[in-house]
Amino acid sequence: MEIRAGYDISIQFPAPTPLILMLDIRPEREPDLITPQRPVFEPWVPVQRYIDGFGNRCTRLLAPAGIFRTWAEFTVYDNGRPERHVLDAQQIPVEDLPSDVLVFLLGSRYCETDLLSEFAWSVFGGTPPGWARVQAIVDYVHNHLTFSYANARNTRTAWEGWNERIGVCRDFAHLAVTLCRCMNIPARYCTGYLGDIGVPLVPDPMDFSAWFEVWLDGTWYTFDARHNKPRIGRIVIARGRDAADVAISTSFGPHLLTSFNVTTYEIV
Repeated sequence: MEIRAGYDISIQFPAPTPLILMLDIRPEREPDLITPQRPVFEPWVPVQRYIDGFGNRCTRLLAPAGIFRTWAEFTVYDNGRPERHVLDAQQIPVEDLPSDVLVFLLGSRYCETDLLSEFAWSVFGGTPPGWARVQAIVDYVHNHLTFSYANARNTRTAWEGWNERIGVCRDFAHLAVTLCRCMNIPARYCTGYLGDIGVPLVPDPMDFSAWFEVWLDGTWYTFDARHNKPRIGRIVIARGRDAADVAISTSFGPHLLTSFNVTTYEIV
C-alpha cells in the first residue's frame, strides 16, 4: 500500500533563533520512500543535518525573525499489515540484556520510575513475565486514562497523568513506558505518523502520534496504550527515552506556534 504523509508548520520568532527540527522519518524507513522527502523552508535558510544519539534524523538551523514556515509532503510504501503480536515473546532478565538497551530501563524526564515502582509491582508482579505482562500494563493504561485533546499539557509526566487520569497519546505512552520499566522491561517512546487506516475515520484534526516499543526475546515490539489494538501504517519519525528526546521542534528562544497541520492517509 502507499501512504501520503506530510506536515505544514509555521512559527513566529521575535529575533533570529537557533532551532532543531525532528520531522524526517527514521533512516531505516527511507528506503520505503516512493517520492522524495524534501523539506521546504520559507524563508530559505541554510541547514545542517545530523543523526542524534538515538538514531533520529535532525535538522539544525537559525530561524529568522518573523514567521518561519517549514513543510513537506511525501509518499511512502507500507506492507499494509498490522503490527506483530507474539504472545509467547519472553522477557529477558536484566543481567542478559544488551548494554545499549539498559538506558530504556531507567527513569527519565517524563517517566518517573521511582514514583511508580511500588505501585507497578503491587499490580503487575503476579502477571506472567513477557508479552502477557506488557499487555496487562497496556490494558491498565488504556482503561485508566481518558483521552482528551482539551486537557493536553506538554509538561505532564507519567506520575501526573496517573494521578490526573487524563491526557493525550503521549501521556498514554509515557505511563505505559514507565510501568514497563518499573517491571524491568526495556521500553522506548516513539513518535510519528499514524493515519486512520483500516479503522473508522476520526473527525479530530490530524496530529503526530505517540506509541511505544518494548524489548522482548531480543527484538523491539510495538504497543499502543491509547488505541490498544494492532494498527496499520505507522511511520516512525523518532525514538527516545521519552518525549523530551523526540520533540519535533526545539527552540532556543521565545517563539509562538502560528499554524500546525499534519496529513496521513492511504492512497486508494
